[in-house]
Amino acid sequence: MKKINAKEITALILCGGQAQRMGGQDKGLILLQNKALVAWAIDRCKDQVGSILLNANRHIDQYQTFGWPVTSDITLDYRGPLAGFQVGLTHATTPYVLIMPCDTPLFPSNLVDRLLQAMAQSQVDCCYVVTIENGQEQAHPVFCLLKKTTLESLNLFLQTGQRKIDRWFASLSHQKVLFDDSQAFLNINTPEELLQIEQTLQ
Repeated sequence: MKKINAKEITALILCGGQAQRMGGQDKGLILLQNKALVAWAIDRCKDQVGSILLNANRHIDQYQTFGWPVTSDITLDYRGPLAGFQVGLTHATTPYVLIMPCDTPLFPSNLVDRLLQAMAQSQVDCCYVVTIENGQEQAHPVFCLLKKTTLESLNLFLQTGQRKIDRWFASLSHQKVLFDDSQAFLNINTPEELLQIEQTLQ
């Protein structure tokens, strides 16, 4: 079993969506306890990986103030999260890329360790998070660890006009990684969900 070092991982934090349910606000810059959501993600993952990239399509100057390189989608027609995946896999100089959204501030501090362990054991190209909610398995595919070598497959997939993450994952060797705490993966899509997480943190 090949041991993978966290320094071999670049984290890509996805901040490039349109956030229509938040009134079109730039979600990564929304404040939670006076701290931007993207800053929550940075602080929570920076000790788990070797480097960080931010994927943003608006307010680039503001994202640059967080001290990490900012990259934009290759095509600016909002093709969804996989366009961000493509950016991370293209620009990362490490053999592994951790993908994560900017709007899930409470993700586990052992996220990378768990995904790394699964990838090392199973020798797959992709590991992603699942939780159990109301007795049903819930996938969280935007929390995933990918080998950089999957870029060629993703480029070909996007050229077909497809955008669904699970359909691309199905074409790769992949492994689900079960996390017990589904609350840790609560994401903020609406003002009500922002309030819910603020209450959780009190």
